Amino acid sequence: MVSFILTGYAGFTTSAGYIGPQYRVDHDISLLVPEIWCRMQVLEREPQFLKQNGYLEKVCDFCLDGRTVLASRLGFRITPLFVDRFLGRVFETPAAVFTEQMLRPEKQDIAQFAAGVDAIVEAQTRVALQYFEDGSVSAACPPLQALLHIMAHGEYQGQGIEDAAVRGLFTREYLMASDWYAGRLRAKQTRDIALWTRHLQSLQRFQAGGAPVRGVDLDARLGVARSQLARVTAPDYLKELEGTIGADPCCAPPQ
Repeated sequence: MVSFILTGYAGFTTSAGYIGPQYRVDHDISLLVPEIWCRMQVLEREPQFLKQNGYLEKVCDFCLDGRTVLASRLGFRITPLFVDRFLGRVFETPAAVFTEQMLRPEKQDIAQFAAGVDAIVEAQTRVALQYFEDGSVSAACPPLQALLHIMAHGEYQGQGIEDAAVRGLFTREYLMASDWYAGRLRAKQTRDIALWTRHLQSLQRFQAGGAPVRGVDLDARLGVARSQLARVTAPDYLKELEGTIGADPCCAPPQ
């Protein structure tokens, strides 16, 4: 998640299985999607472009038999306009590949669609609760912590997934300014100091052993090790690390 946010990576997924009770697709669909994606321009693969131009639509919660079905957990999905514009670059009649009832399976059977969503929500709740049971939720990055709370308990600090404060956790600006991210950078610096210290000590032990050296400029290697150790030890090294994934403070550094 940290790497996705830092690099602006857009997560698109495709799957195989049942799409409503009337259709089943296998991995031929999964193999088809990269063919479509490679025929799209870079701008056309931007989520904001796709949403603003009607190529992706948000799946919304709805009421059924007096209860709320959390269909929004499905996120965004492609629309008939997406099929017409982009699948048309591969197929002569793209609407025959993805029909309206495949794109919007709730139109096949709303009760079965709701049951499928309920199963997804139940699985998310069960998995998220395990993070609280073993305490690993505290090791998650801020946006994932919020998601785990919402998956397990339905809210995070009194807010839902649609609240601006929660959505803001997924921005690059928030992540880089957070204490959590600063801790990752400090952990990375600590590990790099330990790494170059080991390199320098190994070279010094080898030099002290007096073994003959052929084809290796040992003094040059010692100079590089000392230079790199000074670089990673300097306070400015943290600034150099900004924008990188850093290191997980929860994991012990290698010995």
